[in-house]
Amino acid sequence: MFLVVFRNRKRADLDAAAYSADADEMARMAAAQPGYRSFKSYTADDGEVVAISEWDDEASARSWGRLAEHRTVQHKGRTSYYASYTLFACADPRIHHFTGPGS
Repeated sequence: MFLVVFRNRKRADLDAAAYSADADEMARMAAAQPGYRSFKSYTADDGEVVAISEWDDEASARSWGRLAEHRTVQHKGRTSYYASYTLFACADPRIHHFTGPGS
């Protein structure tokens, strides 16, 4: 498994409708890529967003990152959507599972 963790803060002048449309399209396209497993996004009380995508392997995640349509929206992100971001690429994460009673 390969994890991509994307921490970000949106710009104050963000065009929310344009961002939402691009985010929805990227989620649809990512889900169709070979090696895609899942995507979830969480917003903290202070506005920071943490998005986590899971891939079968690093090659699958990198292929998604190089897709032309994704590259175009990445550029838009840097110029129009994000005030800042940090991307973490995690190969072979250590995984622990717990399932409580009644789960």
